[in-house]
Amino acid sequence: MHSHFKKWNPYVSPFDPCPPLNVKYYSTPPNLYIGFQPPGLPQYPNASEALRSGTLWPALYSPYPKPNSVEGEEES
Repeated sequence: MHSHFKKWNPYVSPFDPCPPLNVKYYSTPPNLYIGFQPPGLPQYPNASEALRSGTLWPALYSPYPKPNSVEGEEES
């Protein structure tokens, strides 16, 4: 399975006045990894779970956490 979060190291100029961010992250939607919807794709067992996820198929669910934050660590 592919990860929905990718990272890259931006170019940092020696003349850049701002402190550089070492790694930047971006999110890719799961439908990039599924060409056409395959027949018999598993569905959520009940409607409330599907509504909470925003999709009927678990394979197309993509959470929106902040990828730059570490789990369990609060932002200040």
